[in-house]
Amino acid sequence: MSRAHTALRRAGLGTALAAAALLTAAGVASAHVTVHPDSYAKGATDGVLSFRVPDESDTTSTTKVQLFLPTDHPLLGVLVSPHDGWTATVTDTKLKTPVRTDDGTITDAVSQITWTGGKVAPGHYEDFDVAFGQLPDDTAELTFKTLQTYSDGKVVRWIEEAAKGDEEPENPAPVLKLTSATASGTATQSSAATPATTKASASDSTARGLGAAGLVVGVLGLAAGAFAVVRSRAAK
Repeated sequence: MSRAHTALRRAGLGTALAAAALLTAAGVASAHVTVHPDSYAKGATDGVLSFRVPDESDTTSTTKVQLFLPTDHPLLGVLVSPHDGWTATVTDTKLKTPVRTDDGTITDAVSQITWTGGKVAPGHYEDFDVAFGQLPDDTAELTFKTLQTYSDGKVVRWIEEAAKGDEEPENPAPVLKLTSATASGTATQSSAATPATTKASASDSTARGLGAAGLVVGVLGLAAGAFAVVRSRAAK
């Protein structure tokens, strides 16, 4: 085999590996279970959280989703939106520390929601919506540990929490950031603000995807240039 042909093969192999690595990295980054929007004001009332569950398998579907809500900083007035094909089972837990509200003292809160009966096909995702009456105002974030069960019995545990300054773990739990009160002193965020926040989050995800695609195109362009140079030399 001539040196020119060897160089061409190496250039092609390098391009394929680089492109595959970039695409894999982009896929892994977007395959986690996430919550949308990813932030709310402390003490926000009458809002909705969407938990996005992607199916990472090439051959099996997601058939069960278990969402665990924090009870040390509970969400009050939780309601589950109906979801076609899925049945939601809600579990309440007695709170160690009751929460005082204008409507009285709350002693129980939702601690777990389990969706069964439906399926998320490979390469697809589902958004599971949960409405709340009020978010806590005494913490900076809420962690929602989640278990995702596939049709072959495999369970992916989205429960890992990263310490401040650490890299994102392999199976991170969805985290909702709770921001401080606004300058006007309002510590609530109405559900009307949710679509704008969700749109911003979706735009950010789209931008990341386009950025990864741009890197792949750049790699392919460089490889095409190298191919042309090597081919030109081989023809001389």
